[in-house]
Amino acid sequence: MAEDRTSDKKRKTIKPKILVVDDNIEFAKTVVRNLEKEGFQVSLASDGNAAILAASNESPDLVLLDLKLPDIPGVELLRIMKSINEDVAVIIITAYGGERVAIDLMKAGAIDFLSKPFNFEDLLNSINNAFKISDAQKEDKKHERYPHLEKFFPFLAHEIRNPLHAISGALAIIQRRSDLKDEILSQSTKVIQEEVQHLNEFVQECLDFVRPPSESRFVEIDANEVISFIVNTMPHRFEELSQKISVTTELASQLPKFFGNYEEIKQAFLNIVRNGLEAMDEGGELIIRTSFQSEPKPGWVRVALVDHGLGMKEENLQFLFHPFFTTKPRGTGLGLAICKRVIVERHHGKIQIESLEGKGTTVTVELPVERRSRPRKES
Repeated sequence: MAEDRTSDKKRKTIKPKILVVDDNIEFAKTVVRNLEKEGFQVSLASDGNAAILAASNESPDLVLLDLKLPDIPGVELLRIMKSINEDVAVIIITAYGGERVAIDLMKAGAIDFLSKPFNFEDLLNSINNAFKISDAQKEDKKHERYPHLEKFFPFLAHEIRNPLHAISGALAIIQRRSDLKDEILSQSTKVIQEEVQHLNEFVQECLDFVRPPSESRFVEIDANEVISFIVNTMPHRFEELSQKISVTTELASQLPKFFGNYEEIKQAFLNIVRNGLEAMDEGGELIIRTSFQSEPKPGWVRVALVDHGLGMKEENLQFLFHPFFTTKPRGTGLGLAICKRVIVERHHGKIQIESLEGKGTTVTVELPVERRSRPRKES
């Protein structure tokens, strides 16, 4: 409620601009007079072209948009208004019976709609509510780095996984009814299995990236135990790669525990280990060290993962944590983005990557021993 009052006070000081777009001049003038009495700055446009000119020149905070205008359809005018200023709040004004179209326009970006005839109190309530929604949307944009991805990924997962299940089921039937001694047929089914698995992993990485943080699942975590678990399961998880690579662990004794989501932390380290192994596909050594850093207090658990693989070009280092950036032919570009979101944003930790092309890469992760409330968001 305090935030609402602050927003209301700010509006009274700034006097928001409202553009009324309606070809019924008498009706529109009545609306303009009533809004001006409430302290709003109000302008009037009687058709779509006049509305576009006013929106461009006056930058209104809110538009009352009549659904039926003599020159431009309402849906097209809404799109143009949003292209001029994506943050402008739009309320659709429709004649009785136009509710279905108005709802479609709300899906396209309008905040609310009112059916004629309506009383001024209803209009005022709609306007005040529209400003509150618009304020919240603007605030979300400041704090959410990937709002569109977070809305899109669950939809993507659903649309991809359903046909993947069908493909997998159909492939199982084909395998049961086919002569897999036929080398070409056997190779073909293997390719299909690998591609289905690749897509499943991509979908899961998308969901991991946007999964809401859950502090209720935070427990005390022993970094040594996490590393030992990963190392012990490497022959199963990374069967082909682990046969060529030796793993050396240097785990500090009496390492203090830290608070975190165990599954998220495990997944983050798995992503880093996978990157290290893939960078040494011709063979090599992966070294994993844990230690405790007492400063700054109350101290940090540090995990360093060192590979002697291909390394990375210096110009690529700045993009490593960007979603979908990858230098791998088959990479999704989400592995390190997930690591940063888990370690930095959700666990208040740090992650640093040092790499030299042809020499190898060192990834250093630091996690605070002190329990900190609430995952944070990077600005």
